[in-house]
Amino acid sequence: MKKTLLRIEGMTCSACSNGLEKYLNKQEGILNSSVNLVMANALIEYDETILDINQIEQFVKKAGFKSLGLYDAKVEENKNNKQKIEFIIYTILAVILLYISMGHMVGLPIFNFINMHHNPMNYTITLLILTIIFVIYGFDIIKNGIKNLIHKSPNMDTLVGIGVISSILYSLYSMVMISKGSNEYVHHLYFETAAIVIYFIKLGRYVDGISKDKTKDAIQKLVQITPNKAIIKVDGKEKEVTLDEIEKGDIVISHAGEKIAVDGEIVEGKAHLDESLIIGESKPVNKTIGNKVIAGSMNFDGYLEYKAEKIGKESTISQIVKLVLEATNTKAPIAKIADKVSGYFVPIVIIIAIITFIVYLILGFEVSEAIATFVTVLVVACPCALGLATPLAIVVSEGVCANKGILVKKSETLENAEKINTIVFDKTGTLTYGTLKISKIFNYSSLEEKELLQIAGSLEAKSTHPISKAFDEYLKKNKIQQLEVKEFENISGLGITGKINEKEIILGNSKILEHFSIENKHKQNENQLTNEGNSIIYVVENKKIIALIGVNDIIRENIENVIKTLNEKNIETIILTGDNEQTANIIAQKIGIKTVIANVMPTEKANKIKELKQQGKAVIMCGDGINDSPALAISDIGISVNSGTDIAMDSSDVILMKNDLSKIIDLIKISKKTIRNIKQNLFWAFFYNSLMIPISIGILKPIGISINPMIAGISMVISSLTVIANSLRLKK
Repeated sequence: MKKTLLRIEGMTCSACSNGLEKYLNKQEGILNSSVNLVMANALIEYDETILDINQIEQFVKKAGFKSLGLYDAKVEENKNNKQKIEFIIYTILAVILLYISMGHMVGLPIFNFINMHHNPMNYTITLLILTIIFVIYGFDIIKNGIKNLIHKSPNMDTLVGIGVISSILYSLYSMVMISKGSNEYVHHLYFETAAIVIYFIKLGRYVDGISKDKTKDAIQKLVQITPNKAIIKVDGKEKEVTLDEIEKGDIVISHAGEKIAVDGEIVEGKAHLDESLIIGESKPVNKTIGNKVIAGSMNFDGYLEYKAEKIGKESTISQIVKLVLEATNTKAPIAKIADKVSGYFVPIVIIIAIITFIVYLILGFEVSEAIATFVTVLVVACPCALGLATPLAIVVSEGVCANKGILVKKSETLENAEKINTIVFDKTGTLTYGTLKISKIFNYSSLEEKELLQIAGSLEAKSTHPISKAFDEYLKKNKIQQLEVKEFENISGLGITGKINEKEIILGNSKILEHFSIENKHKQNENQLTNEGNSIIYVVENKKIIALIGVNDIIRENIENVIKTLNEKNIETIILTGDNEQTANIIAQKIGIKTVIANVMPTEKANKIKELKQQGKAVIMCGDGINDSPALAISDIGISVNSGTDIAMDSSDVILMKNDLSKIIDLIKISKKTIRNIKQNLFWAFFYNSLMIPISIGILKPIGISINPMIAGISMVISSLTVIANSLRLKK
């Protein structure tokens, strides 16, 4: 048994991916296949004694698609501008087509050679040529529409296909009549209708394609967290190798400033490692002999030798990649309301049109009139308004969201947000800022706070300890100059010392006070800071404690009000973090969150989200780190703050551009209004069609009311304009 992941070209909808998956699973030798539409790949489990890759690729070809070879997330694909250039060209052609066909309506000058009144045949042939180009462009839409109709599952492609084919057939009939001298048929041409419908459907798919490309880029960025090369120890000497050359048991070397290459166990040395991108812990962790290291974490300040334990697909990073891919595969597709309506509406319209055509022939009407009525029924039921009902409301709402700093990447998000009843927050970098900051100062001296921090910051500037970054940030932000430090000394595990202005300065934890036999009268303040989740730094001048400083990961502004509002709306809030339980509980109590799930590894985060969903909850996951990406992908809606990592933002459905968590509440409100607007749009679209279909059949002919395809087209435009106007109301 063997597994392979193939990149697939040619899938445009869920019907494509489902069809390919079913076809592959029927083939002898293939044990199981899972086709991913979003990632455009197929995970295939097969018996290598029966099949090889070439045979599997032939199966893909027979199913109507193309294999682009093995999927390799480490290979950065060259950006292909073909689709973008193609779309720009068709946009220009669409403008030209509309100018030629409708320019005269607004008084625009038209060359006599293609003027519909002076040279109707030239005009008709020009529209036909341009329409053929668009039919080639959108042939996949027409093909899928027909395929779904054959499979008795009509969708929007079916509606588009019927509308396009009907318009072209009737236009061709009109073209024949024009060639016979009946120039009045120049007003019965619907070539441009067919072309423009295809253009707008392609526009939607182009935008959707951009979203898919971002998801692929996210996987590539995730893999690239690990370095390309590493240094291993061979016979006592250092040797540079690629990651693929590292084997289990090899001794890998890491210097300060380098990333850990593979998962392993330290056998020599010690250092502070920044694992925030992997496990979500904001404070760099002190690692020594016997401790585990994770690929992708950064070595801040030490020398390490570690034994390689997990390499390649077994590594933590690879497992996260796998989870993101699986989450994308298992994400259920959202069934569009319009598709549900069209599932019944389309076959009914087709049946009505066919029956009308037959009845007209039976009643003795001319074939031309029967055809005209048949096309009128189909044109009046054209999918334009029905097709616009959902996506237009979504696009307008996405614009509203963007103005509020909410970047919505997937249209389904605005359909799902109103159903949310549970929001899960990562702690580090989401509820907090994710960087160490000076949170509280107990000043026991006569110095001003800035003077005090100038002394501490100047000494900390000589240190490589991660806490020094909090002081460095303070000095830079307040434009405070560093003081000269003499006789600097680092006392391992305790703190640092040095002379500033001829005074002996000591910085460190409570143990450094014992080291220098300094009496500590500030235990109560220390306990207070510790209980608030702070790291402790005593500042000592000439053997006298002059300050106690707490360094912590600061809670984001306004988060208490956000949680309070969510609780009032009966939306459950949960903290899900890789940090320790004490720190998480302290923050939870401060901001009003009752449920805390702490000490959770990256692979477990996605499982926790799964468990919540299995309980019937509609879940938002809000995070910022690489460790959050699988959970973001598998949740109903993944939300990332803009200060988060690229992979977290690319795996999410929503990015909060201003890092303001109150925007989650805005998102839910906008979603509710959007769904209401979509339902209104569908009502009006269906109302117009229901009203005009009986008239198009000719039921009102006895009282002198009838319409032709041209009037049907105008009716279709009116229904579309109604939907557009209603959707634009969302801007308010």
